[in-house]
Amino acid sequence: MFGRPMLGLIDSERAHGLGLSSLAKLERSSIGRNFLRTLYQAPELPINVFGLSFNHPLGIAAGFDKKAQALSAWPSLGFSWMEYGGITRFPQEGNPKPRMFRANKENALINRMGFNNPGALAVRDNLIDRKSVGLWPDNPVAANIGRSKKVSNEDAPGDYSSTLDILWDYSDLFVLNVSSPNTPGLRELQEADHLRSVLNSCNGIRDKKGNHKPILLKFSPDMSDDDLISSAEVAINSKVDGFVATNTTISRYVPKNSQSRSAFAQSGGLSGRPLRKRSLEVVNLLYDYTDSKVPIIGVGGIDSVESAWDMIISGASLIQLYSALVFNGPSVVSKIIKGLKIKVRENNFSNISEAVGSKHT
Repeated sequence: MFGRPMLGLIDSERAHGLGLSSLAKLERSSIGRNFLRTLYQAPELPINVFGLSFNHPLGIAAGFDKKAQALSAWPSLGFSWMEYGGITRFPQEGNPKPRMFRANKENALINRMGFNNPGALAVRDNLIDRKSVGLWPDNPVAANIGRSKKVSNEDAPGDYSSTLDILWDYSDLFVLNVSSPNTPGLRELQEADHLRSVLNSCNGIRDKKGNHKPILLKFSPDMSDDDLISSAEVAINSKVDGFVATNTTISRYVPKNSQSRSAFAQSGGLSGRPLRKRSLEVVNLLYDYTDSKVPIIGVGGIDSVESAWDMIISGASLIQLYSALVFNGPSVVSKIIKGLKIKVRENNFSNISEAVGSKHT
């Protein structure tokens, strides 16, 4: 039901929604969760990052479970952690439909969703209900936070920090999304002054809460290397805990057929296999620049053991996938982790942590 025959046919938002709704129904019972676990359970390959314990490095990327409606299903599909959202302070419908497209030959998706979500308060209410009925996963949970479309960049610091405040008790770590191409002007927040203001405002909430939870910054793959380093420097000086590399790209590649050409002609962010090369470059760049001292989450085009291993040895402590779930089905998770266990053993590492950034040594 959740293998390639279904998820591989997600060529519309409606199909995506139907898949999530089915997952949300199955996760409501132990029978449903056990059914999924029987099919898709991944082995353990433990790693500790940000002071949190992960069964293995691979999580589901933001954008798949936007409203956090299937949180307990993701571990049953083999993922060791999940990132819900993006969530904005105010509810918004996102961009006009259609806004999700597939390029099958490229194993790529194009979306211009535009942070469609019910808003931070509604999401929090749903998460309160989830906790009250015992449907909170044991695995680490991340929240992806974006800027509300109706809020200017000048007012963005208060918008981000308000959402952080609202969701504080319902996530183990937070990813500040200043790099989606689908909200006008959002990427300008990666510039030094804007970025400093957003991070300082969010740090103020964290200081007020009194318990340290990691705050991460998600970068665009379309930044120049110099701009990327400049933003990373500002972020580190503003006490950021880690980086996510990368978001979707507005770049396009030479398509393999007319169906892909039609999809690539759509505006929006491209994810999947064509993004892999640049995401890998960004991970390498950030790992070198930070001298391996700031944990990196690698995301973009991971769909195999080799692509996952490349990301890890390039410097990613954790990894995520999204498009591979659409094109390969959930079995891709256990296949990748089984393969990584073999890679660790073949390279004479005692654990996966030792492999992180090993190509740089």
